[in-house]
Amino acid sequence: MKIKTPDGLKINPENIKHQLINFIKTESIDAGFNRLVLGVSGGIDSTVAAYLSAEAVGPEKVTGVIMPYSSSNPDNIEDAEWVIRTLGLNHRFVEITPMIDAYFEDHPTDNLNRRGNKMARERMSILYDISAELSALVIGTSNKSEILMGYGTLYGDLACAFNPLGDLYKTQIRQLAEYLDVPARIINKPPSADLWQGQTDEGELGLTYEQLDVFLYYLVDRKFSDNQLLKQGFSDEFITKVKNKIAANEFKGRLPKIAKPN
Repeated sequence: MKIKTPDGLKINPENIKHQLINFIKTESIDAGFNRLVLGVSGGIDSTVAAYLSAEAVGPEKVTGVIMPYSSSNPDNIEDAEWVIRTLGLNHRFVEITPMIDAYFEDHPTDNLNRRGNKMARERMSILYDISAELSALVIGTSNKSEILMGYGTLYGDLACAFNPLGDLYKTQIRQLAEYLDVPARIINKPPSADLWQGQTDEGELGLTYEQLDVFLYYLVDRKFSDNQLLKQGFSDEFITKVKNKIAANEFKGRLPKIAKPN
């Protein structure tokens, strides 16, 4: 499916960079904190968040945490270490294999989603423990494409004090990364949460981010009808698949409801 990228998905990276840096500064000050902590995976999203955080509050006040599992891609670990070293961030390395394996030894499963969710929540638990130790805020790294599609784990990678990237589509993150001089090997690697060997975001979604972002832009930002989406070249099957995915995961973007008895 060949879909033309609309001008609306193109960003002014210099302007966006300054807005996000100011956002990070303001949110940190308003919350009464001056230190930040984030998971650094070697992927583009956490790399961009690390770049912005370092410039916002100073690298000496940012802690990057690498949290691999035994099946994690060594190249991602190497890239994560490069990001932390190059930016001059504080560094933590926490291997999550012992705690994950201990849990699934007592509660065995071959369900990769269960295992992946457990890993994501373990990593976030570690980040929040480090945040308590350092009096730091946890920075979110999920992008708009992932959030709309529900491609994230509640109380796992979706948890954070605030998220500077959540209103940028994946392809817009790539534009910003290029402007920030993030290495091409990080920008161009297949997006992956690195939850198991061979796992990729696009493989799980069954869609490329280029196709998905154009569709989401027309559906969400421009509020196109199904007929208008068809005219843009999207098939009935594609429209139904993505809209169903969004609807099924909408609950992830809402705060838990609290009953209010009369």
